[in-house]
Amino acid sequence: MGLTRGHRSERQNELWVDNERGERFLPSMFGRERVVSPVLRSRLTPPLSRRSMLFYKIVLGPLLLLQGRRLRKTALRLPEAAGPRQGTVSLHGGKSALRILFVGDSSAAGVGVDHQDAALAAPAAALLSAQLGVPVEWQLVARSGVNTSEALQLLSDSELQPADLVVTALGVNDVTSQRSPLQFVADYEALIDAIVRKVGAQAAIINGVPPLHVAAAMPQPLRWYLGRCAQRLDASLNQWAASKKNFSYISLQWAAVAKDMARDGFHPGKAQYAQWAQMVSAHAATLLAPHASLSQRPHAP
Repeated sequence: MGLTRGHRSERQNELWVDNERGERFLPSMFGRERVVSPVLRSRLTPPLSRRSMLFYKIVLGPLLLLQGRRLRKTALRLPEAAGPRQGTVSLHGGKSALRILFVGDSSAAGVGVDHQDAALAAPAAALLSAQLGVPVEWQLVARSGVNTSEALQLLSDSELQPADLVVTALGVNDVTSQRSPLQFVADYEALIDAIVRKVGAQAAIINGVPPLHVAAAMPQPLRWYLGRCAQRLDASLNQWAASKKNFSYISLQWAAVAKDMARDGFHPGKAQYAQWAQMVSAHAATLLAPHASLSQRPHAP
């Protein structure tokens, strides 16, 4: 059923970008800002279909390939955040700790900030400890450039600690490696199944695919095309996560503000990491608070 005038879906909202003047516009394929009227906004369509994406891939293919190769040579490459990749927030002694495993790509690894204290995992663990009043042990397994399938191998090569909750941040490299929504979700399911078997996690927070349509590091029409690919993967990921018990999905479309991103024009900036950590801790508290048994485990000898 089509949308009537005056109504729009949440997914349609994700196509818009706010410029510095506070106006909302659609990012054009060729880089021109086009301010969108309320009437036109109501007629926007959801993420492009598989057939439409195939058409644009064929038509724009040579240019996209050229731009992609050039970007790999010229893009500013920031390092992963320094600092420990596991720790314990022990503000509440005498209680059993909740245990969190963070798994992901460069955003999970903290690219865009200098230290893990300003990235995602450590701040989210500290916030969760404060919210629930229990110690939190956390571990981070992440590497720049990995897609979801490669993250599974990364886990296989890592020494994992037991965990009650897994937090994932993947998808950008699935976009750039042109995984289909079906392949992406299948890879995600295999990853989560493997994590559950290895660490015993009882719940999962699935972070969505970042809003690539505002990544200033990419030229047009590459940014437009990969942004639409990202939206298709994100929609499938959201649908899959919604079908799972004890899963919580976090959309990252709120981060579609180019001026707040890191200086590479691709990764989150410091303020965005802080907001992201708050969102993850809030979702984690909702998932874990009802499970009183998690905080009643006997202490390890």
